[in-house]
Amino acid sequence: MTDLSEVDAFTERLAPLRGELHAHCYRMLGSVHDADDALQDALLRAWRAMDDFEGRSSLRSWLYRIATNACLDLVAQRGRRALPVDLGPSSEHAVVGDAPLTDVAWLSPYPDARYEQRESVELAFVAALQHLPGNQRAALLLFEVLGFSAAEIATWMDTTTASVNSALQRARATVAEKVPPRDAVPAADGRVREVVAGYSSALERGDVDLLLSLLTEDVTWSMPPLPHWYRGRAAVTEFATTIAFTCGSWRHVPTSANGQPAVASYLRAPGDDVHHAWSIDVLTFRGGQVAGLTAFIGAEHFEAFGLPVQMP
Repeated sequence: MTDLSEVDAFTERLAPLRGELHAHCYRMLGSVHDADDALQDALLRAWRAMDDFEGRSSLRSWLYRIATNACLDLVAQRGRRALPVDLGPSSEHAVVGDAPLTDVAWLSPYPDARYEQRESVELAFVAALQHLPGNQRAALLLFEVLGFSAAEIATWMDTTTASVNSALQRARATVAEKVPPRDAVPAADGRVREVVAGYSSALERGDVDLLLSLLTEDVTWSMPPLPHWYRGRAAVTEFATTIAFTCGSWRHVPTSANGQPAVASYLRAPGDDVHHAWSIDVLTFRGGQVAGLTAFIGAEHFEAFGLPVQMP
């Protein structure tokens, strides 16, 4: 029988690393729920193998090796996560009655990260990682984000250093192609707060002029799990005036997702007396304006952010 004091000691020893390990699993998998599963699996593997850990490496590197392999197993089982932009071209006109696609594994938003993790969990970066095979994804994250050597990674992945370096080269090229230019702005930035407040106000008031003043000319707006998405002010204006402004009453709570400014959107349909959790809207900035809006629709996202699912 396992001594409870041993379990407590193991849990306490790992506690300082849980947050960064969970972020690593999210980067690998693109899903908070998958990251939960992978981390739980990794910690169980670590507990079972604890007797074999004799300090030949640091506890941190040993746990990252285990967590990475747990993630690679899930990648092999579940494939990659997607955003609407991965499925096809943008729609030029508002699509009324757009239905969710339930047979797609969608990327999900990540709750606010520590400052040193923000860039590595940005939405565009995590989405780009999903285009990489599992081994390239792991090599890039372990080397570029976490600072492990190619030799260490080769040992962990049962391959050669040359193979790791080759995987890194291919992974860097793919990510560079997929990640658009954007501002790395802290959530405390005054302009960011102004734009977030303006976005919330524009939706709540149905103010299209205010909304447009916040957006770049080539802005994109997507709403997973809805497959259609929009690019450019004309298409976004039509979507906003035809659908977003007409579907009910909006309320918003500022938050942060993927290290980026975000708002939690609550919708009250006509005839209802409560605003219900609708989406986590992640804002991507460029030149002080919003270049990308990704609204992750679904009340299931709110629990991870510690947000209620209703507003009176």
